Amino acid sequence: MEFFDMIGKKASEAYKITADKTGKLAKETKLKIRMGEIKAQTNEIYQEIGKKVYEKHVREEDISIKEELEEECTKLDVLSDEMDSLLNQCLELRDKKQCPSCFAKIDKDMNYCPNCGLKQEKEEVSEEELTDDEEVKEVEIIETSEDENKENNNEEETNTTDEENKDNLHE
Repeated sequence: MEFFDMIGKKASEAYKITADKTGKLAKETKLKIRMGEIKAQTNEIYQEIGKKVYEKHVREEDISIKEELEEECTKLDVLSDEMDSLLNQCLELRDKKQCPSCFAKIDKDMNYCPNCGLKQEKEEVSEEELTDDEEVKEVEIIETSEDENKENNNEEETNTTDEENKDNLHE
């Protein structure tokens, strides 16, 4: 019976790990699709800007960026911010971060960038994240305790049986 319980636990663990990894891959894929859309939109805006600048050049007119290109530049700023946010989400899914100096992708827990050597700032963890982690740890501890209790009970039964067998041999 214990054998089947052990197999069931292992299968459940494997399922949880697989489901977690699959979920992360699906999220990352959605983020990358959105990043591709943003790149396409950005390229269209760059083309609009280039077209306006070239038309002014052909007509030998001066171009005022503030007046004539402000709308496009604002759109680019918004898209750039969204792209940065999506990139950070992708890195977060892989437990990585980006070095602010050289933009290399590095592990979250690194104190220094292996590429440029810049000391990395510690990320502040919100109270909600800490609470969620603590709850998970508590559940794990409880599950471990239950498993240990079962093992201890089995060991006590085995020890008692061994002692009874020794007593029977001596008699």
